Amino acid sequence: MADSSSLDALVEALRRLPGVGAKSASRMAFHLLQHDREGTLMLARALQQAASNVRHCERCNTFTEGQVCSVCQDARRDGTKLCVVETPADQAALERTGVFRGYYFVLMGKLSPLDGVGPNDIGLAKLFARALDGTVSEVILATNFTAEGEATAHVIGDALKQRGLSVTRLARGVPAGSELEYVDLGTIAHALVDRR
Repeated sequence: MADSSSLDALVEALRRLPGVGAKSASRMAFHLLQHDREGTLMLARALQQAASNVRHCERCNTFTEGQVCSVCQDARRDGTKLCVVETPADQAALERTGVFRGYYFVLMGKLSPLDGVGPNDIGLAKLFARALDGTVSEVILATNFTAEGEATAHVIGDALKQRGLSVTRLARGVPAGSELEYVDLGTIAHALVDRR
C-alpha cells in the first residue's frame, strides 16, 4: 500500500461497507484517487450531506429529510393497513412493486438474542402504539424469512393478535419463472403448505 495515512483512512472507511474486504476497499480507493477525482469529491459531499440531513420519520421510522416521510404524508394511502419491515431498503423494495397502498413501520432491525438485540432495541413499543391507534385493522408482517426474521414476526404477531388485530404474513413459495427441480426443498415444502 502507498505511504499515506489519508489513503489508509479511505481504505478503512470503505471497508465499513457490507461485503467489502481489504482488497476491494483498496481497489475502490485507488480507482477513485487515480481515475475519478471528481467522483471522489462528489461521493464525499453526498455522504456528508446524507449524514447531516437524513433522519428517522417520526411515524414509520424510515429514512427521511423531514420530520415525516412522503409515504406517511400521503393521505391517499389506506390507513387500515400497516406493513412491518426490517429496514428502509425492505420498504423501498415493497414500494417499487406499486402493489401495497397502506402505510409502513420500519423496525430498523430484527430480534436476535444471540447478538443482544431485544424488543426495546427495535422499537416494538412504538410499533404497538402505532398499530393500536384505532385506525389499523390489519398488520402485514414482511420481515425476512431468516431465523431472526421469523422470530421477530412471531413475537409481533402474537402480541398484536392478543390485542385483537388481524395479522398476516407475506406469502412464500416457488419463485416465478423457476423450475421445481432447482428450488430448495424448504421452499417447495412451504409452497405446498401455503398453497391457494
